[in-house]
Amino acid sequence: MTILTEILAQKEVELVTLKAQAPTEVAVEKKRPSLFETLRSSTHVQVIAEMKRASPSKGLIAEGANPVAQASAYEQAGAACVSVLTDEKYFKGSFADLKNVANAIDIPLLCKDFVIDEVQIDYAKAAGASVVLLIVAALNDEQLDRLHRYATSLSLDVLVETHNVEELQRALAINAKIIGVNNRNLHDFSIDLAHTEEIAAVFPFDEERVFISESGIWTSEDAARVAKAGARAVLVGESLMKSDSVQGAIHALRVPLGVAQ
Repeated sequence: MTILTEILAQKEVELVTLKAQAPTEVAVEKKRPSLFETLRSSTHVQVIAEMKRASPSKGLIAEGANPVAQASAYEQAGAACVSVLTDEKYFKGSFADLKNVANAIDIPLLCKDFVIDEVQIDYAKAAGASVVLLIVAALNDEQLDRLHRYATSLSLDVLVETHNVEELQRALAINAKIIGVNNRNLHDFSIDLAHTEEIAAVFPFDEERVFISESGIWTSEDAARVAKAGARAVLVGESLMKSDSVQGAIHALRVPLGVAQ
């Protein structure tokens, strides 16, 4: 069993509880900018900054982190979007974290989880998310299409995450507008920025879509490398959680867009 399959099995267990009750973490409703439009109109790489206490590969990253303080620092530093992990068992997150961040910030807000059912999208929206994540590797074609349609019907932006060219084709088949490439292999959690370049080589940049590089981004050189490949944004968690200066770290990643644009 890989880490991904183990997490997905746990999600099946959690669905029983989620479906037995209505969402208890409900954020104040507010209109947020569209992440898609924000990225489409940018002239430099944008940062999706992640609130992340732990991960299966790294263990504890920032156990005592205050999500509201962290997210507020991200917003003030110029992040285009804040990502909040809501998985409890493996990432030590929660829908309460998402709701509290939603009430504190006004920029786009991504619910980062392993979504396999509509009810998780309902919980994310109730807690204030304006963007949800769908991971191609975690879903079959029917699930991917159904969940993408459901999320967009709720006026949510959807970040569709891929890891290889075959998964990119599956994302394009459902007409995904925001497509990310996870440089981390979700089966063994190894990281290689070359995955961004591999997918960028066949990405349809001439269409109305945006391309995001996720994981393994630490320096301005890393950001420049994926920008050159065509990424309009980077999703960054661990390096920001460990940074002594969120302002400086985010500023360093907001490099000019690459030639592929």
